[in-house]
Amino acid sequence: MEEGNKIPKSASSRLCCRCNERKPALKRPKTLEQICRKCFYEVFEEEIHQVIVGNQLFKAGERVAIGASGGKDSTVLAYVMSELNRRHNYGLDLFLLSVDEGITGYRDDSLETVKRNEVQYGLPLKIVSYKELYGWTMDEIVKVIGLKNNCTFCGVFRRQALDRGAAYLKVDKLVTGHNADDIAETVLLNILRGDVARLSRCTSITTGEDGPIPRCKPFKYTYENLNQNHTYAYFKKLDYFSTECIYSPNAYRGFAREFIKDLERIRPRAIVDIIKSGENFRISTSTKMPEQGTCERCGYISSQKWCKACVLLEGLNRGLPKLGIGRSRGLENGNGNRKDMEQNGDVRSIESKQCGSLDF
Repeated sequence: MEEGNKIPKSASSRLCCRCNERKPALKRPKTLEQICRKCFYEVFEEEIHQVIVGNQLFKAGERVAIGASGGKDSTVLAYVMSELNRRHNYGLDLFLLSVDEGITGYRDDSLETVKRNEVQYGLPLKIVSYKELYGWTMDEIVKVIGLKNNCTFCGVFRRQALDRGAAYLKVDKLVTGHNADDIAETVLLNILRGDVARLSRCTSITTGEDGPIPRCKPFKYTYENLNQNHTYAYFKKLDYFSTECIYSPNAYRGFAREFIKDLERIRPRAIVDIIKSGENFRISTSTKMPEQGTCERCGYISSQKWCKACVLLEGLNRGLPKLGIGRSRGLENGNGNRKDMEQNGDVRSIESKQCGSLDF
């Protein structure tokens, strides 16, 4: 368990401040309450339930896909969603949805965890792969692009892969395990990048309502400080995968993550304050926002003639892997006609959750 979660020895004789029956097992970062395991389970699950109910995230009868990577956040999400759906009779049909990026020694191992979760929680599992959708694995992409921009490809492909998997399952919503720390990091990243369009919506608990599949974040107000999800998974002995992606050591988000963690150590509520600040940003009416349309090539949502996935894929297939990175002009389609593809830097904040996105 994290060092900051341990109860001081001087307090070991105290009782849980909620039930006053059992010895406390941890101190909660939100309230500084010293509570026992049983009360922690109850409080944690009830808070998620209240977020779901208070924000009307779901309706009875909906089909909901849970983004499952095998990591602790998505594993806790799958377990809690399954428990709350049964306990409170949400009436949801739940599914696990995973993406196989084709990263040997990382994703293949984590998918084995997800397959065990499928059995443990009794939830149907659908796995979509980059190889099937795009004809490339991340291992193959890294061989030609290197480690500098690989997260760009992974994040763009992952977002579309999730949507395509969700469409295959015919679900109404997709839920992800993004917590308060992830959202605060994204607010900070969008400020640093000057990404007004994403800054205006990155704090929303539900996004993509104008797209193919709305995405919900039930853990929006769950601090990772003192690692609540980790503590919950540890106490519950949940089966999850904890190895970091081998291709993300230099991801831009990592620097923001370290800064956020430093803030949390000094003042845990700084995370919520950053999120609240993001929620209260007002975008000037004179600011030009991108207009959403559909990709002329594959039909996926896009503010350009071609979606970012098609631009990146075209570059890979033509032996010009850096063609779609950052700002570019003059991409030709398969017929040789010049496309004036002024890229608005869309790629900058669509990396994977670990590497830099709020999309999974």
